[in-house]
Amino acid sequence: MENIKVESVEDLEVFKRSHRLTIKVYKITERFPKSELFGLVSQMRRAAASIATNLMEGSHRLNRAEYRQFVGIAKGSAGELKYHFLLAKDLGYLSEKEYLTLRGEVDEISRMLSGLVKSLSR
Repeated sequence: MENIKVESVEDLEVFKRSHRLTIKVYKITERFPKSELFGLVSQMRRAAASIATNLMEGSHRLNRAEYRQFVGIAKGSAGELKYHFLLAKDLGYLSEKEYLTLRGEVDEISRMLSGLVKSLSR
C-alpha cells in the first residue's frame, strides 16, 4: 500500500468541515415540509453525508489513485448539494442568509477537495 501520509482522514480539516456541514443539513432540513421528507430532504441529507462518506471510504482503499477517485466523487456530491441549497432557497425553505452561508461552506469544502485531489496526484 502506498503511504498517503495522513494519520487518519478524520484529522483532515476538509473531513471535519464536511461532517459539520452534514450535521447542519440534518438540523436545517428538520423544519422543511413533511411533503419533502422523501424528496428534497432525503436528497440533501444523502448528498451532504456523501462528501464525508467518500472521503472515509477512499482513505481506506488500497492506493492513492483509488483514494483520489473517491475524493472526486465527494467533490461531485458537493456540487449536487450546492444545487439543492439553491432549490431549497427558491422554494422558500431557506432564507437568503442561510443560503449564502451554506453555499459559502460548500464552496470552501469543494476548494479543499480540489486541493486534496492535487496532493494525491503527486
